[in-house]
Amino acid sequence: MEKYFVLVSCLSIVSGQRTPTISYISPNISTTRSSTIDMDCSVLYATEYPVLWKKQEIGGYNRPGQGPIPLSESSSLIIRDNRFSLRYDTASATYTLQLKDVQKSDEARYECQIILGLNNKVSKSTYLRVQEPPIIDDNSTRSVSVNEFESASLQCTATGSPKPRIEWRRENNAILPTGGIIYRGNTMKIHSVKKEDRGTYFCVADNGVGKPAKRNVALEVEFPPNIVDAPQEKVISQAQGYEVLLTCSVESFPAAEIAWIQGDTQIVDSPEYSVYRGTGVDGLVSTYLKIKRMHAELEGNYQCKAANKLGQASITYTVKQGWDVNCDVGNCERNSAIQTTATSMAILSPLMAFLYT
Repeated sequence: MEKYFVLVSCLSIVSGQRTPTISYISPNISTTRSSTIDMDCSVLYATEYPVLWKKQEIGGYNRPGQGPIPLSESSSLIIRDNRFSLRYDTASATYTLQLKDVQKSDEARYECQIILGLNNKVSKSTYLRVQEPPIIDDNSTRSVSVNEFESASLQCTATGSPKPRIEWRRENNAILPTGGIIYRGNTMKIHSVKKEDRGTYFCVADNGVGKPAKRNVALEVEFPPNIVDAPQEKVISQAQGYEVLLTCSVESFPAAEIAWIQGDTQIVDSPEYSVYRGTGVDGLVSTYLKIKRMHAELEGNYQCKAANKLGQASITYTVKQGWDVNCDVGNCERNSAIQTTATSMAILSPLMAFLYT
């Protein structure tokens, strides 16, 4: 009786030691699209049992109408997808599931199972995460136009895995209206926009996968005309026969209509006058009025008037004939023999050509 008891106990111990187990499974995998990965599952004492690889949705929840997807059984591949292949190494009892050309839809929990019975199994899982570089959403802000002192919101969202971080910068790393050179967050709100805030902003989405995505966002600030760099002395005296050059620099958006006016008459090019308007840069444009040869009949007030849909601004000069040549307001050598050939005129900028003709 004692011998029988010992024999049963020994058989139980041996049987317990040979319970099938999974000795190793690949750690969780993070990879990118189009890559190739291997998932290993090493087993012990499982020669007589089916070993399966299955695909489970992350979190254990599968799409409606779809349960776990069997991929392989023992050394045979089940799934009909030529991206999958299976290798079995007899020496280590390792089942290697290989997946080529990884796609985002392959992201899942992959479970290695030893089937012991109808409702009895041994299993371990590894997770496949498919990383994707950031892509800025089409509905993110591309441009914003607001009136000065109104609020403006610049919005930017992006997809990618892991979830991208959003940062805002300004062209040439200029200081942002919110302070500093970087603002972190999907929405950057400027509570009271100033005209100095206009320009190009950059939404940068980065998640460490591939290159950061970047979008240029134009912030347009509409404001009424403003006369800038106006001279302190607006009463101009010039000797008879010499030229007078009046300047008017206007900052505005949208661009202002600018006119030189004497009395009720708009001045245009004529034997007495020349008018020049520059092309303008960043909302700033300069215009010039040249009185070609000063004489008493041209004395009076000359007004530069600028207007757009938001308002208007003006500056008025009083021009008088005097005795002294005033080199600050015109070319003192205007009446001396300045020879300007056609070739030299072609070299001069439009403004310089205007000044010297």
